[in-house]
Amino acid sequence: MPGPKDLDPASSPRALLGAELRHAREKAGLSQEELGRRLFVSGSFIGQLEAGTRRMQPEYARLLDEALGTGDFFSRNCAAAAKSKYPEHFAEAADAEARASVIRQYAPLLIPGLLQTPAYARAVCRAYQPTAPEEAIEELVTARMERARVLDDPTDPLLWAVIDEAALRRVTGGARVMAEALRHLAGLARRNRAIVQVLPFDAGAHAAMQGAIKLMEFEDAPPLVYFEGVGTGRLEDDPATVRHHRFTYELLTACALPPGKSLALVEAMAQDYAHEADD
Repeated sequence: MPGPKDLDPASSPRALLGAELRHAREKAGLSQEELGRRLFVSGSFIGQLEAGTRRMQPEYARLLDEALGTGDFFSRNCAAAAKSKYPEHFAEAADAEARASVIRQYAPLLIPGLLQTPAYARAVCRAYQPTAPEEAIEELVTARMERARVLDDPTDPLLWAVIDEAALRRVTGGARVMAEALRHLAGLARRNRAIVQVLPFDAGAHAAMQGAIKLMEFEDAPPLVYFEGVGTGRLEDDPATVRHHRFTYELLTACALPPGKSLALVEAMAQDYAHEADD
């Protein structure tokens, strides 16, 4: 397993905790696997804590203090590292997403968050929380657009999205919003900032009919798969589970339209939505 990357402790509370965990573990003469066994977690989980890829939860902070003889250092400091602008069930995944070098995602029901426009994101957030005040919705939209800034870098991360045709056909926010959203999606593909494939209706039954998939790879930590449901989500680092979902994703790419034909379909649908909005 790759060794953890040196972190700048001043960069964030989570980076400080990761650096301190690595220091305390090495001082105790323990490998990541040995420390993991004491916490009943994998060695890769410890590596992800040290790399700042995963958040330190209070129950693990307490066990780390006990295993490493650090008093209550991790217990006292994990709360600051856990603060997030994202919903609790997604906060850890958002942190991992920001550090990923490769993101592969299958989206069955909506355009992936990193590829959304503000208007589309606003319609989605409003649908999730129909009675929320406007300022709360705008906070969610702002956070989502900040996540998308990872695509400002011309090369990193590699984002490969397979989007079900159903996500493109579901009119979210109205025809004008959909036209803008699909033009944005096509623009990212044309600028080579994302690989986009559409999984068409006529592909029939496929390997991921039970839900979404998000796979993330890192330069300094093992890969993760993220599972998400209504108001819930979790990260998984079990190698067999990650391999299984990577194979499922590869099956999806084989069933989906190739990138060129996908781009043509997205642009044609954007034009149809624009005509509908004008009418």
